[in-house]
Amino acid sequence: MIDPLSEVVSLLQPCAPFSKLVSGAGHWRVRRSEAGQPFYCVILEGTCRLAVEGREPIELQAGDFVLIPSSPGFAMSSLEPPPEDVETAPVAQLQGGFRLGVQGGPHEVLVLVGHCVFGSPDAALLVSLLPRLIHVRGEKRLTTLVQLVSDESRERRPAREVILERLLEVLLIEALRSTAGPATSPGLLRGLADERLAVAIRRMHESPTQAWTIAQLAKEAALSRSAFFERFNRALGTAPMAYLLTWRMALAKNLLRRKEAGLAEIAQRVGYSSASAFSVAFTRHVGLPPTRYAQNEADPLMAG
Repeated sequence: MIDPLSEVVSLLQPCAPFSKLVSGAGHWRVRRSEAGQPFYCVILEGTCRLAVEGREPIELQAGDFVLIPSSPGFAMSSLEPPPEDVETAPVAQLQGGFRLGVQGGPHEVLVLVGHCVFGSPDAALLVSLLPRLIHVRGEKRLTTLVQLVSDESRERRPAREVILERLLEVLLIEALRSTAGPATSPGLLRGLADERLAVAIRRMHESPTQAWTIAQLAKEAALSRSAFFERFNRALGTAPMAYLLTWRMALAKNLLRRKEAGLAEIAQRVGYSSASAFSVAFTRHVGLPPTRYAQNEADPLMAG
């Protein structure tokens, strides 16, 4: 059976090469607004506050993991933040890491924060299939991973950075897997948590070459056409045919980059009856003809 989440994660190629240990005490706030940079944090000790644009602030506790795949503006602060116009500059510590707020004395919160990288050139399109905010708490497997990350981040053992990077990669994937549920923000994970929709989503991934219609997909999900369309839209934040097109284009881009097949074969493998029909759809969706896209991927200097 095809696993849609595994396929998306495999194409995303997540890794977490950038992390730093941050402690805080007293009143502090840091803001970030780097659009599109995936951000994660692991709460190792204490509590703090996360305020993401367009959402109610949430209190983060020790053991929590947060991933913002495509970062809008957000702020992290002490539970009682300073006034709105006050921001805190992190201060580098002699023993490593950074300190926020009161510099002397014991810390009240300890956080591992960083940016992850999605190796796929098509990351933006794939990230659109994920929830906008992933917050995991109380998952035993995740807690174990957080503890391993915590232990590794505090020690100066040989190959520390390599081990930490690999642990964070596993943590990212486990967090995606643990988040699936009806309370998840719209995206693939929420769709897979719906037993009816999950059947239709898996069928699209198993057979992207099939000329799917709303009626056929609704039948797979054992729902009426209108109920399926509305339920899919609400859960994934996009229409069924738009999701199918997004997935086909992600597969097509991957095949074009790997140069393992000609245009006609790629067209057939992503559900188009001819190379010309595929070229029209690809150009409309991506903004470049497939042949030009493949050339640019072969020679990045040609892009633009």
